[in-house]
Amino acid sequence: MSYSVQNIRNVCLLGHSGSGKTALTESLLYMTGALDRMGRAVDGNTVCDYDPEEVKRQISISTAVAPLEYKGCRINVLDTPGAFDFAGEVMEALRAADAAIIVCSAKDGISVGLEKAWKYCEERNMPRFIYISKTDEENSDYNATFEALREKFGKKIAPLVVPIWDDDKRVTGLIDVLNKRAYEMHDLKRVEIEVPEDKMDVIEEFNEALKESVAETSEEFMDKFFGGEDFTYAEMIHGLRQGVRELSLFPVVCGSGINCMGSLMLMDNIVDLLPNPMEGNYHKATTADGETEEFVVSPAAVPTAFVFKTVSDQYGKYSFVKVLSGSITPDMAMVNSRTGSSEKLGRLYIMRGKKTTEVKELSCGDIGVIAKMDKVKTGDTLCDARKVVALKNIPFAEPCYSVAISPKTRGQEDKIAQGLARLNEEDPSFSVVNNGETHQMVLSGAGDMQIDVLVSKLKSRFNVESELKPTRVAYREKIRKTVQKQGRHKKQTGGSGQFGDVWIRFEPCEEEEMVFAEEVFGGSVPRNFFPAVEKGLREACVHGPLAGYPVVNLKAVLYDGSYHPVDSSEIAFKTAAQLAYKAALPEASPCLMEPIGDLKVTVPDSYMGDVIGDLNKRRGRVMGMDPTGDGSQIISAEVPMAEMSTYAIDLRSMTQSRGSFTLHFVRYEDCPPMAQEKAIAEAKAMAEQ
Repeated sequence: MSYSVQNIRNVCLLGHSGSGKTALTESLLYMTGALDRMGRAVDGNTVCDYDPEEVKRQISISTAVAPLEYKGCRINVLDTPGAFDFAGEVMEALRAADAAIIVCSAKDGISVGLEKAWKYCEERNMPRFIYISKTDEENSDYNATFEALREKFGKKIAPLVVPIWDDDKRVTGLIDVLNKRAYEMHDLKRVEIEVPEDKMDVIEEFNEALKESVAETSEEFMDKFFGGEDFTYAEMIHGLRQGVRELSLFPVVCGSGINCMGSLMLMDNIVDLLPNPMEGNYHKATTADGETEEFVVSPAAVPTAFVFKTVSDQYGKYSFVKVLSGSITPDMAMVNSRTGSSEKLGRLYIMRGKKTTEVKELSCGDIGVIAKMDKVKTGDTLCDARKVVALKNIPFAEPCYSVAISPKTRGQEDKIAQGLARLNEEDPSFSVVNNGETHQMVLSGAGDMQIDVLVSKLKSRFNVESELKPTRVAYREKIRKTVQKQGRHKKQTGGSGQFGDVWIRFEPCEEEEMVFAEEVFGGSVPRNFFPAVEKGLREACVHGPLAGYPVVNLKAVLYDGSYHPVDSSEIAFKTAAQLAYKAALPEASPCLMEPIGDLKVTVPDSYMGDVIGDLNKRRGRVMGMDPTGDGSQIISAEVPMAEMSTYAIDLRSMTQSRGSFTLHFVRYEDCPPMAQEKAIAEAKAMAEQ
């Protein structure tokens, strides 16, 4: 069934890992009849966590879409992972959603995951609810959690649902503040009960607070409020909806995903208060002539769809799309604005977890899946040929944790590369680079958990076992004084022999690449052998005298030599030049140079001391600090890359996952003696393997 854009809600669930997002989705599906029985993450049978890795680890790893029908509306729920290594999946969901529900547990209060989710919504001006989960579990404290939210986010936090406790402080039911009605759950069925006497004052207080919030949404309402008149139910809903859209109001609801308490109330509020796709996120689009304009979501416009996620499994490739204007049908020809080529759409499906239902049309505002679009990638915009636009790409964070990956069995490098390329279609937040200098395949992601999942998927999906090692640091070598040496190559066998004789002066210079010059007088070395000498030296420069790293800042001057009219050849002079190089460089005071990175760390003020102290231990130089204006600082520093291999994990533990950083190579610098000895020892140990 196709829904009009006014009757669609696209909502993503955000929050810390373990806060109950998947259980909440399960309860919403059950209460709307989409499920006969509820699954549990512990049993590995939930709709949204269907990937074998998710079942094994009992956490969400990728965003799952769970559409459900309620009161004539289609609610597309996007269940996102809470673990920070999978933040790329959250970015995809945020792009497809028009509003967010931030789930926080009544047991944990305000967590880092909640803070991050709030920040994501703030950056996108996204309307949001807060859902306090696990209210009926032992050691849960709804009041403490609610007060903490009020303290952190102020009076904009507006409770729409209040729990009812028994004498043992257990939550037995919920009160709908707006309608002043109370409910309990009996065998997963909602039953209305009398509102307890002792709760009347609380309801009146919160109801009054809601009226005050509604009054602030328009002058007409303000006059009515101060005139002592009551708002009608329709006016209350209108005012609350306005407040949610304008971000002057953040409703708080609560409940329990396990026994479905509060699930119907949550859906009522989603339908009544959250924006439809036409009122949702504002999109920026780039037109064919490079101009940026606002993209208007409209069912009457030409078809446009944005690909926000890709799933590539053994059955084929599915492109998840949100239709932003018009409607799309199978076999329709659309232009991919990234490639400029026309694509014929495959079959269309609505996907709930891993279950697909084929449909004949996806209408404006809806979320669905196109099958077998091999050339389409996450972040692509599919448009009508009459109006080609490119919507802004999804802002994935830069990968900051790198390891070298190699197969356990020799000769399976291609298999690993192909497997990672397929997985990269699904998860564009990691990168793979073949480093020609260190001869390693470097896999970079958000952290060790993401890398671990990729290694598991390589084994289960592509049948290739891999092992991880630390990445090697690409050092350089240089000389610090001038040395001149002879290189003489003489070989006499039957027939013509080999003879080459050169005198070369090696000196330090500013240029990174080797500079070759000649000062030969009187033809002691014929001109036609100069290229051979230069070639021999360039080949030799690849391996330095200390640890076999490339030599830079070197000038080599050929100033004398001798030759034999018959036995001299290019190969002989090339060998002679290399002999001169090998003799000279160990005497030219060689030293190691290490790569230095420009580091930008964003951390809350309270962690500044720890982070700066840690950078000093890593031989870092702090260059400056800039306040961000929201209680954090950006620390700029220069650090040796060799000290940064585990920084992503170390920073996370130092700042309880609140810190983030970027690191980019800037230049090479002389290595201090201690670090030089360590690097040389490591290089020798590696050469002996």
